[in-house]
Amino acid sequence: MYPDTYRYTKEHEWVLVDGDSGTIGITDHAQSELGDIVFVDLPKVGATIEQGKTFGSVESVKAVSDLYAPVTGEVIEVNGDLNAKPEALNSDPHGAAWLIKVKIADPGELDGLLSADDYQAYLG
Repeated sequence: MYPDTYRYTKEHEWVLVDGDSGTIGITDHAQSELGDIVFVDLPKVGATIEQGKTFGSVESVKAVSDLYAPVTGEVIEVNGDLNAKPEALNSDPHGAAWLIKVKIADPGELDGLLSADDYQAYLG
């Protein structure tokens, strides 16, 4: 269920590393807990995000939830498709509904993230 190539946070974000950049999204568990997602607030290209700090939010019919950065870096791309179709996070959170791409500032931060097996164990 959770891709082995991703690293995960206990706040239910994931990062897929490709060289010195990372694609960030929310996990399937997060979207199922949120319910129907109606709005996504993301940073602009050029913004800096910091590991463990909020970088945006996801709004569902139930609640607004903060997004927490799995790594520190500069935002190099934002998934603009989510402006028109935030509900894509409910159907494809590990694929087409990624949130942002960042240039990773400190690859060592990845060592503190969870593997897919660790994340599933964390969920119980």
